Amino acid sequence: MIHDRRFPYIVTALITLVTLAILLSMGRVPWCDCGVDLWGTVGTSEGSQQPFDWYTPSHLLHGFIFYAVLWLVARRMVVGWRLVIATLVECAWEIAENTDAVIERYREVTISLDYFGDSVLNSAFDIAAMFAGFWLAGRLPVWVSFAVVIGFEVLTMWIIRDGLALNVIMLLSPMEAIRVWQAGG
Repeated sequence: MIHDRRFPYIVTALITLVTLAILLSMGRVPWCDCGVDLWGTVGTSEGSQQPFDWYTPSHLLHGFIFYAVLWLVARRMVVGWRLVIATLVECAWEIAENTDAVIERYREVTISLDYFGDSVLNSAFDIAAMFAGFWLAGRLPVWVSFAVVIGFEVLTMWIIRDGLALNVIMLLSPMEAIRVWQAGG
């Protein structure tokens, strides 16, 4: 079984299902109390409750980044097992991101004052976005992958004044100038 080419994908699915169960056990809501719509509005309490939101591109970019890093350090490993590693990292982030400590950190140091954590549905779609990015990175030319990463960062910075890079900066080492700019000042 372990040598079956499908086995890493089964492991990936199990990791994802266990992650969603953990999120439910942590008290995360299955979906928005307001009902299910396709898109959550940034700056509202439903922002990270719907399947997609303006942070979905960040999770897509996780897939591109994980693929690139794992190609650099583990290119001899079968791609299915690299996906398992990427899934473990993404799922660990989804769990950490939805702890009270990280939710409070976001509310303290970013403009995400209405952030109450993700719904389990949103987390599932975030993980799926990472899968899509990982899959695309394995099929697109490197220059196209690079253009997608830069393009989505520029797009989200332009539309919502946030993105993967700014999110990481503000979570780890907040800068007042960025916070003022994100608030529209």
